[in-house]
Amino acid sequence: MAKKQDSFYFEKFIACTDYSLQAACLLDQVMQQFQPERLVDQVEAMHKVEHAGDEQKHELLNVLAKAFITPIEREDILLLSQNIDEVTDKIEDVLLRLYCNNIQTIRPDALKLSAIIIRCCQEAKQLVTEFADFKRSKKIQEHIIQINTLEEEADQLFIDSMRDLHTTCTDPIQIIVWRELYIYLEKCVDACEHVADIVESVVMKNS
Repeated sequence: MAKKQDSFYFEKFIACTDYSLQAACLLDQVMQQFQPERLVDQVEAMHKVEHAGDEQKHELLNVLAKAFITPIEREDILLLSQNIDEVTDKIEDVLLRLYCNNIQTIRPDALKLSAIIIRCCQEAKQLVTEFADFKRSKKIQEHIIQINTLEEEADQLFIDSMRDLHTTCTDPIQIIVWRELYIYLEKCVDACEHVADIVESVVMKNS
């Protein structure tokens, strides 16, 4: 794994998860200090983060397309890079929903979900950092378990938030838009879990 051509892929995985984390932090900041009139600029800022992550993925795929030997199966490199990219895309989708649905205030339970997304992205970055040395790492399983735990926590919070929405909110439009937003927020955590599942599968295949 110490070979330069091998380390390239793992460095790109780390770089891509870092952009996912940046996106998560930006989303949380937007929601914590919510100002609807600033959403246009914030959507643009988020798109720049997402685009930078895309560039890292494309660099990885360009090298992969020409590579003769890879440190893990080509299909796994492709799958992992796509799923890390999906995390960033899902986070951007939340901000786009806030903008498109003309949200004016943020519900408190949405902030709890955005906080979990940050923690998931932090764990995902640590996971892929350990992944570079997966044959010797003793921490990979810890990060996978932690992401799974956070996903379960998000699931319960999603259920509680939906229940609260439907029992306390009387505006049908608000119910519709917030139901959609909770689904989008929960998908961000699911996307992180998919990254963990792929890493776990690759480790098992190569152990």
